[in-house]
Amino acid sequence: MLRPRKKYTVHDLLQLKGKRQLTHIHVKSPEEAAAAEQAGVDLMSCSFDSPESQARLPVLVAAAPQSFLSAATPHGLASPEEAIRVGFRALEAGASSVYCSASPRIIEAMAREGLPVVGHVGLVPRHVTWTGYRAVGKTAEEAFELHERLKALENAGAYAAEIECVPHELARFLCGRTRLILMSLGSGDGCDTQFLFSDDILGDYDERLPRHAKAYRNFREEYQRLQRERIAAFSEYIADVRDGRFPERRHVLEMDPAVLLAVKDRIQRSSTRATT
Repeated sequence: MLRPRKKYTVHDLLQLKGKRQLTHIHVKSPEEAAAAEQAGVDLMSCSFDSPESQARLPVLVAAAPQSFLSAATPHGLASPEEAIRVGFRALEAGASSVYCSASPRIIEAMAREGLPVVGHVGLVPRHVTWTGYRAVGKTAEEAFELHERLKALENAGAYAAEIECVPHELARFLCGRTRLILMSLGSGDGCDTQFLFSDDILGDYDERLPRHAKAYRNFREEYQRLQRERIAAFSEYIADVRDGRFPERRHVLEMDPAVLLAVKDRIQRSSTRATT
């Protein structure tokens, strides 16, 4: 398990297109970021869509200093100006690039300012009211529209696009028809990166695992076990205190009896003088 020999740049990623598939994990904590880097992942992404996640970004960067990290901007960017401000804040906090699921108009404004931007096609959560939670691109019309959306992102100046829940044959074909780095989330192995969320890999939630994901551990079960152990430990502590079993002599500090006697005598004499 080795770290990448150097931190990737956008230029490096573009040079690797078509040569090998890169690994890509979305992380949510410094522990996950450090573990992903030590495991040798190629790329990471993280949220940058709330005050908490924006404050967390420098911590993630510090935990994985050799890793290429993309920051996902808020879904509700109201204008190109706001998108540019958020994008530069992400870069200043240490991100290598920014993810934005907004329109090509907003992405073009960001790219014109030199921001390296990742777009999004296929099943886009912010647009799910139009598509529903389903695979996108299974009909000829939708497949053609996906191609047009990719070209729009390409023309807007994006360097990459997440392609989510698209039939793998179509995703592979489209990857060969665009200069964008295509990041497959549930779209098969024919794209430039294979993308999963840490929650999926670690089994860290109660819901049914998505079809496109694979859980390599069961952290939810482990967290539940740890919670049971917390309750048991706290219960034992409370019982020990109530029944006089804690603290024991080994848990307390002791004082020389002669010194304690002298201190008591001095305090008593001082108190007597104060009341006369």
